[in-house]
Amino acid sequence: IPREIPPDQYAVLVREFCQKQFVSKGMIADFAIHDPHPPGHNPHAHVMLTMRAMDEHGKWLPKSRKVYDLDENGERIKLPSGRWKSHKEDTVDWNDQKYCEIWRHEWEVIQNRYLEANDRPERVDLRSYARQGFDIVPTVHEGAAVRQMEKRGIQTNIGNLNREIRAANRLMKSIRQLIHNLKGWIAELGEKRKELLAQKAAEEATLLPNLLMKYMEIRKEERKDWTRAGQNRGTSQDLKAVSEALSYLRQKGLSTVEDLEVFLESSGKSAADYRNQMKPKEARSKVIDGILASRTDCKECKPVYEKYQKIFFKKTKEKFKQEHPEVARYAKAAAYLAKHPDDKDSTQKELQQEQEKLLSEIAELKVPLTEVQEDLKKLRDIRYWVQKATPGTEESKEPPKKQPIKEVLQDKTDEKKAQRTAQEQTKHRQQDMEL
Repeated sequence: IPREIPPDQYAVLVREFCQKQFVSKGMIADFAIHDPHPPGHNPHAHVMLTMRAMDEHGKWLPKSRKVYDLDENGERIKLPSGRWKSHKEDTVDWNDQKYCEIWRHEWEVIQNRYLEANDRPERVDLRSYARQGFDIVPTVHEGAAVRQMEKRGIQTNIGNLNREIRAANRLMKSIRQLIHNLKGWIAELGEKRKELLAQKAAEEATLLPNLLMKYMEIRKEERKDWTRAGQNRGTSQDLKAVSEALSYLRQKGLSTVEDLEVFLESSGKSAADYRNQMKPKEARSKVIDGILASRTDCKECKPVYEKYQKIFFKKTKEKFKQEHPEVARYAKAAAYLAKHPDDKDSTQKELQQEQEKLLSEIAELKVPLTEVQEDLKKLRDIRYWVQKATPGTEESKEPPKKQPIKEVLQDKTDEKKAQRTAQEQTKHRQQDMEL
């Protein structure tokens, strides 16, 4: 349930969804809303549904019906036993897997309608990241046991993996955004260069060092009303920043805007390559977590499951299953292990060692990704300076790196001093004229 809507609407939302999707089709829906401590952090609902139809008098109808198989001529097929070949069909299709996607979509629609009605900007999309076209790796589900251990400060393999995945996703998002912004600026700068070509100044204008020096001149002109001390301090800061930028450009072999564009393309490809190397390692680490957790569940739940298997009567067996959640846990864990037969003979120690190696490799691959991000941040500052030195280009929507607060306060003090000095000089000139 979305936390962004008021709590008094939780039941209204769930009831409307159940009424439209289940009750209107003939099912009985029994739902319970849970809001575990602390309140508001994870509100959710559990819904139980009937799979058998009921008539208008409240009498249960058959769950299935016999259907006779027909041959190519439309005739019944007789078996050697003398009986007719047949099969069972459900009287209702409520248990069909097609409804998984339908109900997920309808749950998305009704949540977004309630969010919109409450003037909330958030929207829900129940498609996976891959289906939405996002290059984002999903995190691993953390069960109650893992969350409790993490809360107590005990780091778990699943928790560590999720932290690595989140960090890598944030890193790639930052890199993609920086590359997108820088490419947009280069395109804008290219349009300005066409005008400069007409003035036969293109070659000089595309040299990044020339543009950075021009930026220093503009900054110096902007400070002409400051005090001498303020002007000197500002010039010193600009000189230091531009010198570092020029040193960085020389180190990377970047002297023109064209060089910068090629470097951006290369950086983007490098980042994507590193991320693609990380993805299979993260996926394999997820599988290992699943195998280890499933083995633990099988071991803990096996005695109960064996008791369940020995029960002969169907109703007694079903009742035992409902009263013992270990049965479902064992079945789920066994099914997961069956999907990964290649790891059947691997010991727990071998799997843990493999996972530790994978996490180490993921951390190593994150280092060059971080370096790419740092490069792009430096280019973002250079872009801002070059934009300011290139008349006609739109100033960056992305703000430049913030100046330390002490420097900001000092600059404001210098500006005020300059204003007072100018006012006093004007006053003295007026007095001299009166005399």
